[in-house]
Amino acid sequence: MNQAFASRWARNVFATVCLLAVLMYIGSRFFTHLDLALYGYMVGTVVFIGGFYYRFMAWAERPPTRFLLRKGIRLLLRRSTPVVAADHLVVHRFIWNRGWYRWMQHILLGWGCILSAFVTFPLVFGWMYFTMSDNGTYTVVGFGIDLMRVSADGWIAFLFYNALNITAFMVIGGVCMALYRRIRNKQALAEQSFAYDFLPLYLLLFISVTGLLLTFSNLFLHGFGHPVMSIIHQWSVILTLNYLPFGKLAHIPMRPLSVLARNYRDHYGQTAPKACKVCGMAFVSTEQSQDVVAVLKLSNMEFKTEEGDHLAELCLPCRRKYRMSRFTGIPTHNIRVKEANQDAKG
Repeated sequence: MNQAFASRWARNVFATVCLLAVLMYIGSRFFTHLDLALYGYMVGTVVFIGGFYYRFMAWAERPPTRFLLRKGIRLLLRRSTPVVAADHLVVHRFIWNRGWYRWMQHILLGWGCILSAFVTFPLVFGWMYFTMSDNGTYTVVGFGIDLMRVSADGWIAFLFYNALNITAFMVIGGVCMALYRRIRNKQALAEQSFAYDFLPLYLLLFISVTGLLLTFSNLFLHGFGHPVMSIIHQWSVILTLNYLPFGKLAHIPMRPLSVLARNYRDHYGQTAPKACKVCGMAFVSTEQSQDVVAVLKLSNMEFKTEEGDHLAELCLPCRRKYRMSRFTGIPTHNIRVKEANQDAKG
């Protein structure tokens, strides 16, 4: 079967698109409930899938990533996995440690984009749609199954109508917070670039604003300008989907893999620690040290001291001393004296 495709990337893209077509066929009741106005989004999503797989395969084939994925998947059934997943994917606790401002910024941006995807993709692919009875109630249909009936004037229907408006305001709030930080933060000013740091924010802002303008046109302008604005909004979404796999936003669909990395660190952190070859201080798990040595060997990189020890077998202070010895010619790495700030916190 693999010989029929030019690469694993091509095989995976083909399999995913076929699976998507099957789900569309089933969910839309044999393609009878597809909205023609959403075809552009559908094509843009298929292109996004190809770009995402290309980016993911290029990243996953690297030796460090292969090690992490292979061992992380083995640890996926740990009892702590649900807690780790909630911390990383739901509440973003790792961002909270950097301050409440950045945490709120990521919550608004992250959940605004995720909730928007949960709403739009089922509608685009015909997995969810609404039918209306003569008595003024909507029937919510998912994969051809009647899920629930809601009053057309009820609060549940109101949330259905305005779900994308709510998420648009969330994204706009998160983008504004991010732009303000990038304009005022000195470290960000020194490191950022327009194409990598600002362009994704402007794209998200443009999508959100044009989406809200569609609602504004319907409510206050009686549909004036709606056809033109719908085309502008659609092209902004398609452009962002095509750009997403190759820019800073690519980390969004890859974020769940951080659970594997955290499981790896927590699991092997409970095993026997690795003692530094110079000072004897425990600094990392033995498994992680061995994996670093193996990965560097696969990458044809050898970092060994004159004594034959690998740098991955030295603690951070001793590595710094070894680098100093390379510059000065003085064997500082053999001095068994701790740095003055070696145990400093903060």
